[in-house]
Amino acid sequence: MYLNKAFIFGNLTRDPDLRRIPSGTSVASFGVATNRVWKDKSGVKKEDAQFHNVVLFGKQADLAAQYLRKGSSVFIEGRMQTRSWEAEGVKKYRTEIVADTMQFGPRTGGATTGAGVAQGQGGEFSGNPGPSPSDDGGDKIDYPDEVVNPEDIPF
Repeated sequence: MYLNKAFIFGNLTRDPDLRRIPSGTSVASFGVATNRVWKDKSGVKKEDAQFHNVVLFGKQADLAAQYLRKGSSVFIEGRMQTRSWEAEGVKKYRTEIVADTMQFGPRTGGATTGAGVAQGQGGEFSGNPGPSPSDDGGDKIDYPDEVVNPEDIPF
């Protein structure tokens, strides 16, 4: 058995580009940047940024074009695919993540409303999840102090 699965969480590097293929299906493509931070052997902080091409189809493509903008956070789950074409006598290649599911990341101050989840080709949009801590003046969330014993959980 073989596995081709990609999970990324990052920020859009450009606004989604929405197109339609001849069958009428929507296709959105955009870039997502991810980063990794670590310390080398001498304790110096290092950073590495990677840039990924993402393609969405159907309702997810429409939702991405409507709600996502450059800088928006997004979680993508999909498969890696490399396509090739010839341009001016030179063969070119592009590796993309063809998304199966997309989840919008947390909203920032001036972002558009309507964070939610779209899944599958006929995905559903769950709408606005309600107020976030930044919506009420930036108050901190108060989590309970109680300790949960794993043996008390009935499953």
